Amino acid sequence: MKTKKLKIIVVLPAYNSEKTLAQTVRDIPSGIIDEIILVDDFSHDDTVKVAKKLNIRTIRHTKNLGYGGNQKTCYRSALKLKADIVVMLHPDYQYDPKLIKHFVEFIKEGYFDVMLGSRIRSRNETLAGGMPKYKYYSNRFLTMIENVATGQNLSEWHTGMRAYSGEVLKNINFQKFSNDFVFDTEFLFEVVKKGYKIGEIPVPVRYFPEASSINFARSLKYGLQTLFIALKYLFYK
Repeated sequence: MKTKKLKIIVVLPAYNSEKTLAQTVRDIPSGIIDEIILVDDFSHDDTVKVAKKLNIRTIRHTKNLGYGGNQKTCYRSALKLKADIVVMLHPDYQYDPKLIKHFVEFIKEGYFDVMLGSRIRSRNETLAGGMPKYKYYSNRFLTMIENVATGQNLSEWHTGMRAYSGEVLKNINFQKFSNDFVFDTEFLFEVVKKGYKIGEIPVPVRYFPEASSINFARSLKYGLQTLFIALKYLFYK
């Protein structure tokens, strides 16, 4: 009996990514992905122009909706194209696109419904990759709280490289989540609540000037929002 070919789509939530977009797309493994969708969140640089030169499907917001708002458009667009697996990858080259094939295989083979790329293998390795110390320690602290709240044992809850089965995206109402950075946290808590299986694989740490990164004030806001969501989950339980 012939197995149905799964449709694999990579979505790129982009904002001012002109300097790193081409390298990111070039490193996406050929022969695995059926389509790439870039959603530009009203960038002020030539991200859209670069995307069109690369001949990838491009959607541009007419105003800035935020990181979560960008992802919502990404997933809606992928589902319209009947994606079976959707890989979310930041186009700032902070995460290694060559690892996409491993994310896809774990979901395709039925081991997991969601895959995360963890940048946290050891403290020395993570800091050597350029992650600021305050981000490393806050990441570890928040991940510990989230694991305790949910009963999970993930090494990182805050990665920007994720893959979802189409079933997960169809059955989770991601439209109700924040348009800000805490979207990812809300999504993952809902994944746990619905009983989906989460897997993770290590990915290299890449922090460099062109890679996107939120500042300390935004990081603090994100951390407080994450703690609030963890508390809400505990009350839900």
